[in-house]
Amino acid sequence: MAFTESGFMSKSDRFGSDTIYAPATAPGRAGVSILRFSGPNARFGFETIAGALPEPGRAVLRLLRSVDGAVIDQALCLYFAAPKSFTGEDVGEFQIHGSPAVLKSCLDRLAALPGFRLAEPGEFARRAFENGQMDLASVEGLADLIEAETEAQRRQALRQMMGGLSREVDQWRQALIEVLALFDAALDFADEADVDSDVLMRAKVLLRALYEQMTVALSYGDRGERIREGAVVLLAGPPNAGKSTLLNALARREVAIVSEIPGTTRDLIEVRLDLGGYPVTVIDSAGMRESADPIEKEGVRRSLERAESADLILWLEAAGDERIGPPMPLREAEAEILEIVTQIDRLSGHSDGAVSISAQTGEGMETLITRLSAEIAKRFETSAVSAVLSRARHREAVLEAVDFVDRALRSGQESGAELIAEDIRLAARAIGRITGHIGAEDILDQLFSSFCIGK
Repeated sequence: MAFTESGFMSKSDRFGSDTIYAPATAPGRAGVSILRFSGPNARFGFETIAGALPEPGRAVLRLLRSVDGAVIDQALCLYFAAPKSFTGEDVGEFQIHGSPAVLKSCLDRLAALPGFRLAEPGEFARRAFENGQMDLASVEGLADLIEAETEAQRRQALRQMMGGLSREVDQWRQALIEVLALFDAALDFADEADVDSDVLMRAKVLLRALYEQMTVALSYGDRGERIREGAVVLLAGPPNAGKSTLLNALARREVAIVSEIPGTTRDLIEVRLDLGGYPVTVIDSAGMRESADPIEKEGVRRSLERAESADLILWLEAAGDERIGPPMPLREAEAEILEIVTQIDRLSGHSDGAVSISAQTGEGMETLITRLSAEIAKRFETSAVSAVLSRARHREAVLEAVDFVDRALRSGQESGAELIAEDIRLAARAIGRITGHIGAEDILDQLFSSFCIGK
């Protein structure tokens, strides 16, 4: 058993030596609760509580018994033998009736078994990673799938969990290793650290193709991250333009106070919505006007500041009012501005705005939502690229690899094979961090702690 310099067991050794258990379903009353346990004593635990092992992967109905032989519950039980399980270890699962009393009795029974302990958050997934059942990118996809709130998030997370990103990244890494092999072979048969022009040409053909593939993935910017985190839509406009009313209509509940008194909204009010399958945060902001009120001025300042990170700005003006248009600070923001004419129910005719609505009566709202959904989908569509970089660390790793590949491509024959090979080796190292082949330890704790205890 290995110990660290401080005298404690390393985390990987500690995780592998115990049999862990935890509920895999949410707390509270339910029709069914699932208890999962994994580790070297899983078989012993199954046989002690539920009797003889069934065929691996086959569900059987069994009575679960306490230490004194009394029946705790009747449950559907499954057993998965290593390595054909989620964690790669022996795994048992009890599908019990979902009352708190039954769950507590079963947890107490597992706790009494030798070598069993309650799992830490994400420990099942961590064991799957450490036993080679999943790579780091797939584990991140699993975490995102558990947290997915919209259809776009579900699709992206499922694709990543099932290896979409990992396969592409592994191909990039394999291509870099292939180029390294060319240089190694050249160096093995050379008296000096020079590389002949034929090897250099073949290497650069491979590197150029790889450079283009990674650049395409980077060209989609932070779209994958945005799908995870959600688009930001800012509602802006002069006082009494109907921003709060529109926010309430989009949220379908009373989120913001609506009043005829100008300047009612002073601070930013955020609501998270599912819009066309995409996660969207809609922000109601203070009415934009010149004001001597320091609180209102601060509200306007915050609104302009938030506009800088928005993906889309809806500029609202009430029908019948003089059209003033968005102020210059909003026009200078990177977000596209969609102008909306509101309160058309107060006029006999429609205004000439790009989109005219009445959040009060619902007129024009379907058109607005369709337009918003199309605008958001256009910004976050990723179907044309197989490697969707869904986290900042993915993008940073690919950027680093692209820089090294670019430097290798710009190197001439006089640079020497060893220097070019070192750039390629560093590029492969950067790419390897995405799937956890290299340097995963620094992010493991943060990632797995975000899981629930039973995953």
